[in-house]
Amino acid sequence: MQEYKTKQKEFLLECLAENKDVHMTVSDISAYMRDKGHAMGMSTVYRQLDKLVSSGLVRKYIIDETSSACYQFADPNGECCEHFHLKCSVCGKLIHTDCSLMRKISEHMRESHGFEVDCTKTLLYGTCSDCLKKNK
Repeated sequence: MQEYKTKQKEFLLECLAENKDVHMTVSDISAYMRDKGHAMGMSTVYRQLDKLVSSGLVRKYIIDETSSACYQFADPNGECCEHFHLKCSVCGKLIHTDCSLMRKISEHMRESHGFEVDCTKTLLYGTCSDCLKKNK
């Protein structure tokens, strides 16, 4: 089945690529699109996101039953496949770690526990340095 290139799909990918360090909800995406002059109906956003997730261009995160699903641009260079992610519970910033200790943890899990960590789905919650400074 041939995948068609549409303006809506292009605008949606542009939105997610420009915000690749953020997990965006459909509401966030819709507001961003509207602010950029590319208003899109919610059903169109959902439909396009489903296609982009299926194609591997976008990742979908479901944190719990009460939260909205979040979406993130899947870097074509595979950068998110190789490291853990930290998410600030205060401001929502997403931090990509390039840390030897986290790689060692992943290696330990594989070697000692026979468990392969999927780094595309790792997400540790806490408070970023900017928000910690604001609270002091």
